[in-house]
Amino acid sequence: MAELRDSNVTATQSTANRPTGSRTTYRTCPLCEATCGLSITERPDGRFTVRGDDQDPFSRGYLCPKGVALGELHSDPDRLRTPLIRRGRTWTEVGWDEAFAEVERLLTPVLAEHGRDAVGAYVGNPVVHNLAASLYGPVLMRALGTGYRFSASTVDQMPKQVSSGLMFGTELSVAIPDVDRTDYLLVLGANPMASNGSLLSAPDLPGRLRKLRRRGGRLVVVDPRRTRTADIADEYLPIRPGTDAALLAAMAHTLFAEGLADPGHAGPHLSGLEELPGALRPFTPEAVAPVCRIPAETIRRLAHELAAAPTAAVYGRIGTTTAGFGTAASWLIDVINTLTGNLDRPGGVLWPKPATGSPNTAGEPGRGRGARIPGSRRTRVRGLSSVFGEFPAAAMAEEIDTPGPGGERLRGLFTIAGNPVLSTPNGERLAAALETLDVMVSLDAYLNETTRYAHVVLPAPSPLARSHYDLVFTSFTVRNVANYSPPSVPLGAHERSEAEVLLRLASIAAGGGASVEQMDALVAAETARRLVADPSSQVFGQDPDELLAAVSGRRFEDRMLDLMLRGGPYGGLSLDVLEKEEHGIDLGPMEPRLPEVLRTPSGKVELAAPQLLAEARRLAGWLEEQREAEGGLVLVGRRQLRSNNSWMHNVPLLSGGSNRCTLQIHPDDALRIGADDGSGVLVRSRVGEVRATAEITATVMPGVVSLPHGWGHGRPGTRAGVAAEHPGVNSNALTDEAPVDPLSGTAVLNGIPVEVLAEP
Repeated sequence: MAELRDSNVTATQSTANRPTGSRTTYRTCPLCEATCGLSITERPDGRFTVRGDDQDPFSRGYLCPKGVALGELHSDPDRLRTPLIRRGRTWTEVGWDEAFAEVERLLTPVLAEHGRDAVGAYVGNPVVHNLAASLYGPVLMRALGTGYRFSASTVDQMPKQVSSGLMFGTELSVAIPDVDRTDYLLVLGANPMASNGSLLSAPDLPGRLRKLRRRGGRLVVVDPRRTRTADIADEYLPIRPGTDAALLAAMAHTLFAEGLADPGHAGPHLSGLEELPGALRPFTPEAVAPVCRIPAETIRRLAHELAAAPTAAVYGRIGTTTAGFGTAASWLIDVINTLTGNLDRPGGVLWPKPATGSPNTAGEPGRGRGARIPGSRRTRVRGLSSVFGEFPAAAMAEEIDTPGPGGERLRGLFTIAGNPVLSTPNGERLAAALETLDVMVSLDAYLNETTRYAHVVLPAPSPLARSHYDLVFTSFTVRNVANYSPPSVPLGAHERSEAEVLLRLASIAAGGGASVEQMDALVAAETARRLVADPSSQVFGQDPDELLAAVSGRRFEDRMLDLMLRGGPYGGLSLDVLEKEEHGIDLGPMEPRLPEVLRTPSGKVELAAPQLLAEARRLAGWLEEQREAEGGLVLVGRRQLRSNNSWMHNVPLLSGGSNRCTLQIHPDDALRIGADDGSGVLVRSRVGEVRATAEITATVMPGVVSLPHGWGHGRPGTRAGVAAEHPGVNSNALTDEAPVDPLSGTAVLNGIPVEVLAEP
């Protein structure tokens, strides 16, 4: 391979034996954040065998049931392969030119009559697992010129991005637990034994957690449910949903009150440390314990254990972010990591360095604009703020169905790989709103509960038929790696690449006139100019035309990826190098990066940003209110190993087993309402109701009930036969769109007040 100028770069060589009559390719699994390496063998009969790639330097042969199902996903007869146009309730298969002509016919008058903000866009979770969509989706957004951009981020991880942006300077500057070297891991609201990690990319994270314990480390899990992760932990602590921020504040309070706060080598790089004791004064363990249901002495002990451990890390995920104080909880996690001396420390929390670069590797080290929170735009109906250029998904339905004073509202919508009817709050209201749109265009692999409302559906190709590189998740990996996957199979006869489709849509949105090739050339030229102008780039000062000439043999996402690798922080890397290393390249462990990683205006870690101190004051007021609040049942979600939101439920291999759409309820609560195991129950919230099957179990704490996320299939007009046989119920029919975490705009999906009634 080409000589690499970075001493941390090592390569692996292929020694795979490929079966006679079959064709084997290697690729990174695009189905979850673990980024496992796969060996995919296409047999002579057209079927696929998927195994873990034991030569992948990161995953070393590990894979989960979702990766095994990739061949079934490719062959799924319900997966769309031809564009569809809807007229009334009738779908017609058409050619690509006719489909694009229909998009233009419907979109142009809406833009002309009502303006750019009359058309919005929603980007679903699969986009971040998709190289082409990640690169060219933003091109379509710019061409649309709309401020009405929504995504799955505000029903998932946005609070962590907001707190990280305010503290460290960019939304991708999330400090990652160094699970392979830590001595103590405190996990809140996360179930990596089922999810394989999130905002923490680590193949075989279950195995890594077991190794932590085998080497004498300690694992503590805080969650309203006794999850599979809690089952393997040293200690499990049940907590009242939505109170994680208060618990964390009490732990941070203890560190200051008992003289345990010691930031270690990060100290010189901190700003605002002296403001924290005052902000945390109301959160004594005695004040917090009755609210979070964890004893005061346990709260103190947790703080002492974190401070005393040789190395430690606190990690929180969706249970902490999809709550009313999601940003406060995300901030306080990093406050505790800082106060215990574990920020920027091996075995604590560190920042990865992706091979394609990141906002925290671009520009001047230690300096930057910082995160602009709140954003400059507001929604029409509630005046909710934009966050990193997008609006809260919880506001999407009201922006469609509630006209403004002049009749302004969203009249058009693009969706890319999303199913917000199932995945965003009050999905029934959103479904009704989508039916009123003048134009809706979806790029998706399925006719699902959302895309059935589109006027034009453009099929996304199989994951096996596209190039793959994890642009996003390399910012969250526990080890720096680079893996490129060429297509394992060619595009089908009627399929188009997502890059081509998105660029064609962008051309239409911009008024037409530019060909796909011209649009792609403009995007590549813009990227080259940005890279050569960045002092931190490996190609700084080069002629942009010469840089473009070096990648001229490539098109679309491969050309863009090659440019980004050449400009990234590892000298000598290019797509030519990665193509020769089919199992991937190990770029070394995470290393301390302070102050180089920071992009705040001060060049320091902003522990006490004004927006975060305001959240502490809001949390203190809420804590006082909770002392007088009455109890009642609250609903939380749950992750299942064989499920992946709503978009893998049509794969036979994953349709059964542990995937059960039941309402888990504690025996005490079941006795009180008169529900039996396996009986029907009616679950009501402010916005809706569903009927579910009761599963009586002590794995949920008293006062808490749980439904899994992503179900509710089998509606008229959808095409997903396997999913329709196991429809389940849509938990987001119960989720209220009104409450959101104010700084991030993230919907409150956990801790929803509900009433449960036993059905006769």
